[in-house]
Amino acid sequence: MEQKAEILNSGEKYLVGARITIDAPAAKIFSFIANPHNHAKIDGSKMVKGRMVGPQKLKLGSKFYMRMRKGLPYIMKNMVVEFRENELLGWKPLAQNTWRYELKQLSDGSTEVTQWMDGRKAPKILMKREITWADKAIAKTLVNLKRIIEAKP
Repeated sequence: MEQKAEILNSGEKYLVGARITIDAPAAKIFSFIANPHNHAKIDGSKMVKGRMVGPQKLKLGSKFYMRMRKGLPYIMKNMVVEFRENELLGWKPLAQNTWRYELKQLSDGSTEVTQWMDGRKAPKILMKREITWADKAIAKTLVNLKRIIEAKP
């Protein structure tokens, strides 16, 4: 049975997210999400398309470009603005909202993974539409991530 991600109520209008527990060490999960070429494989919004341009492993200050499609195709430039190996990865596109993964290793060897879309510092006119769909897309992304990470090799 596929586990659903828990959609989180942050209490902030422009901060939406979801959380899931994955039966794998944080290092394995972080290695997967720190490779931007994997993002299209797990994207719950179905907006990330095609080839990615960027490094195989992100670090603080890395720039990467994602081919996107929401109606019309476009390319989104991103820069990593938050980074702690195996714990935190956050990047900003030009809209200045932050997409963030937080990983917390649990004592049983599993990892709690939380993803946020933080638009609190972004122009609100750009965030109005994202707020309507981002939490559900994040939850789907986390379910996809769990399925891939927990798959038998």
